Amino acid sequence: MNRYESDLLVVGAGILGLSHAYAAARRGLKVRVFERSASPIGASVRNFGQALVTGQPPGIMLDLAKASRGIWANWSARAGFELKRNGSLLFARTEAEENLLAAFSTGRATEHGYRVELLRGKPLDDLYGGRFSHHRAALHGIDDQQLYSREAIPKLVDYLQRELGVEFHFSTLVNGVEPGKLQSTAGPFRGQQVVVCSGHDYLTLLAEAMAALKPQVCRLQMLRARPVSNLNLQHSVLTGLSCVHYGAFADLPEAAAIRHEIERDSPHLETHGIHLLISPTPYGDLIIGDSHEYGVDASPFNAEQVDQWMLELAQDTLGCNIQVIERWQGVYGAKGPQPFSRLNIAPGLSATLMHSGVGMSVGPALGEQAVADMFGAFA
Repeated sequence: MNRYESDLLVVGAGILGLSHAYAAARRGLKVRVFERSASPIGASVRNFGQALVTGQPPGIMLDLAKASRGIWANWSARAGFELKRNGSLLFARTEAEENLLAAFSTGRATEHGYRVELLRGKPLDDLYGGRFSHHRAALHGIDDQQLYSREAIPKLVDYLQRELGVEFHFSTLVNGVEPGKLQSTAGPFRGQQVVVCSGHDYLTLLAEAMAALKPQVCRLQMLRARPVSNLNLQHSVLTGLSCVHYGAFADLPEAAAIRHEIERDSPHLETHGIHLLISPTPYGDLIIGDSHEYGVDASPFNAEQVDQWMLELAQDTLGCNIQVIERWQGVYGAKGPQPFSRLNIAPGLSATLMHSGVGMSVGPALGEQAVADMFGAFA
């Protein structure tokens, strides 16, 4: 008789925790998930919902993003949330940005299998009835997807409960873990494996092991806005500013000219880590951001000037005025030794942590990879 109550105990109901839970439950394993809040309210629901393949650097991150793409499609169909599969549009506003997109398209994209299309001339002018013809070019990231996180994550929780038998313990703080067991405000639980997916909380559990990573947190200023004109945006939108932030582009020689432009013309963007991202919601609104501020703790205070800079970028990129209807702050774990960490503390106890803001892009496949290591491959 199995001496464990469960096969897998997961601490955290963000995208990483849910990805681990799904990978185990689809193997027929008994899974429990513990979350300190009454519903997921952390980075996994405060983000843009962009599951980007195009922005990931060659190697493990690109591989994880490609594998995650199919998992998101499966979840969308089974859990019943909307998944936009039209891809992303990364607009080049200057000659330097256009040069980088052209170099990427003919070089790295071909070499590493990014599915992209560089739009110039008439194809660019035809986008949304000519709305974006004031840009020099657009890189269409064909494999990029977008979802509305604040609806998709709760629906994924419901699917895991209803169809795969995952047991959730919300409003439950886990205050101690050891191999094969955990202690919580709902009592003790035993499992063959315990995995901690605690986001940017580096102190409650496994503090010594996490401190060795020297992690920080990143806080973002985020907006939800409504276009004044009828835009009906169906793609995620980025600009050449993102090319100095995302690993797919940032180390290309052509990125140096973009950095020079930013330093010369708009150094405040670099100071505040601003690069424009825009995601459409199913209701015609737009999620707009973002800024980046790193530290040990996240300051609770937003700067109105940062919001105004982001709004100016958005309005210039979209070619229309927008009205802000909601503001909030995102916080995620950052600045670890790698984009993510998997800590094998002891047999039966591990942790999976993101150190970058791409959990939605790579999390589903990362959870699959971790569970395969714990319990074996699954066809």
